[in-house]
Amino acid sequence: MPTFRYLSSADVDDLAEPADYVDVVRDAYRQRGEGAPAEPRTRLPSEDPPGFFTSYAARLPDTGAMGGYMYSGGFSSRDAFFMTPLFDAHSGEPLALLDGASMNPFKTGATGAVGVDALAREDASTVAVIGSGAQARGQLRCTAAVRDLDTVWVYSPTKEHREAFAGDTNAELDAAVAAVASSDAAVEDADIVITATNASSPVFDGDALEAGAHVTAMGQYTPGKNELDTTTVERAKYVVDLEARATQDAGSWLNALDEGVVEEDDLYGELGDIVAGDIPGRETEDEVTVFDSGGTGIETAAAAHMLYERAVEKGRGTDLELAAASDALTGE
Repeated sequence: MPTFRYLSSADVDDLAEPADYVDVVRDAYRQRGEGAPAEPRTRLPSEDPPGFFTSYAARLPDTGAMGGYMYSGGFSSRDAFFMTPLFDAHSGEPLALLDGASMNPFKTGATGAVGVDALAREDASTVAVIGSGAQARGQLRCTAAVRDLDTVWVYSPTKEHREAFAGDTNAELDAAVAAVASSDAAVEDADIVITATNASSPVFDGDALEAGAHVTAMGQYTPGKNELDTTTVERAKYVVDLEARATQDAGSWLNALDEGVVEEDDLYGELGDIVAGDIPGRETEDEVTVFDSGGTGIETAAAAHMLYERAVEKGRGTDLELAAASDALTGE
């Protein structure tokens, strides 16, 4: 009977640095650009109790893995729980089941960082972070793995949260990190803008963006969430993780379509197409770029496989059995 490895969050939380996540996620998007299949999220909402159940998946043939996320959020617990099933991409046999909590900010942050590397100016050194939760921290730490950062301005509506974020990340990065009192103060003069919020309306004024700025937007994965205003979308070369998401749940893009400031053909392409070299990334010093990162199985399967291999090398986790369908359906 096949076995697979169960890996708790504690089993994997010290196995990789941000740069490690960036490396495997970049290669995964290269595979996507070369044709690796991936599906956008399926989201099953619940009104009573309020919550949602979500899944998405990808197959990475060069990595030799396929998998993704299944997670719940809200409901009566008012929390989220991430599970990552991982399978061998060639035999189809199960490899692992990971608790996805600890890797979540880093695999998502690594995706944003791959977008930064493809789309931000090479000399980008100043960052505005809007949001102060775990996702914002993951985005910033991974961005620091692809650009030499000098200054970071962080804004979130709660003063204590943004000041705590600044204090913690000052100790983690070489850059100077400071809390500011408004989103526009953060965005002014920033080379890179990171939005990682739960906002359902724009979190900064697109007119405040400097020419040549890059925006990583990762908090807009339902139609009703649009962190970016129509000005930002209209100004930008707009790149997504999966084109199938653009008209499904990319909130800012959908809002801009509804407002008539862009057309579907204005979508520039997928990040994987840039990483694979099929289309150029940044082409001029002055163009504004956006990477809309709503979450896919691409980065999830890549990060999970890296952690699985490292956990096996260190003898971590618990082996469990899983019956094959041929065994389970014999009726004996």
